[in-house]
Amino acid sequence: MKTPKRIAPLIESGLVDEVVRPLMSGKEADVFVVRCGEELRCAKVYKDALKRSFKKAVLYREGRNERNSRRARAMERNSKFGREQQEESWQTAEVDALYRLADAGVRVPKPYACLDGVLIMELITDAHGDVAPRLGEVSMSPEEAVEGHQEMLRNIVLMLRSGIVHGDLSEFNVLIDQHGPMIIDLPQAVDAAANNQAGWMLVRDVTAITNYYGLFATELLGTKYGEEIWGHYEAGTLQSELALTGRFEEAVEPADVAGVLEEIESVSAEEQARLQRQQEFDADQSVG
Repeated sequence: MKTPKRIAPLIESGLVDEVVRPLMSGKEADVFVVRCGEELRCAKVYKDALKRSFKKAVLYREGRNERNSRRARAMERNSKFGREQQEESWQTAEVDALYRLADAGVRVPKPYACLDGVLIMELITDAHGDVAPRLGEVSMSPEEAVEGHQEMLRNIVLMLRSGIVHGDLSEFNVLIDQHGPMIIDLPQAVDAAANNQAGWMLVRDVTAITNYYGLFATELLGTKYGEEIWGHYEAGTLQSELALTGRFEEAVEPADVAGVLEEIESVSAEEQARLQRQQEFDADQSVG
């Protein structure tokens, strides 16, 4: 097949030997199967910002540290250089997340290199050596669904313990190999502690995954695993092997009516004192 323009420099440098075939086209990248020596790997070619359809990217960039002040200012001004830096930041975020999550025991593809907007990483295959299907392409028994769902929750908990929320998790960016689910597509991953939207993103991720597995195991539907996981994270009680229940109740504290009335009376007294001082000042001024 014709070599994609962005992959050509990698072939010239010897990092890639040949492009075997296209694998998939997504909203932020096109993916190809490539041969590197004796191995088949993936080449993820990121789309330019103007061609990328990922919405509200600014929500996902919140909390990402930019240590180079010149780059940070350029990104804020949205200059040409700034847009280029935003693209680089968007791409390297996935590489950083993959290394960080792999170290934490999360099932993600192994990254090999990222150069000029192309990420070379492990090709995930099934038990027969074929490209692994996405979760949304897989049917399963109720028992398999419950088991797969629990494995996904375990990975999500490990991600969160590493300080990362996927931010766009669904049955379309989870692959199923012979060992179970594997999480992919992480350029929009957010810092759980630094992004103000991380909580609802985590809940949305878990809800999307639960709803898919719930097609095969209906007892999963209506559970609140996302809220439960985030609640433990905020409370500092999130453990790797936490026994989750799927139940969560918002803490509702009884209204402190007496305290509210006391506060109102205090504010009223302060206002009366202020008015009294103002009247005394006005009187003194008129006498003078």
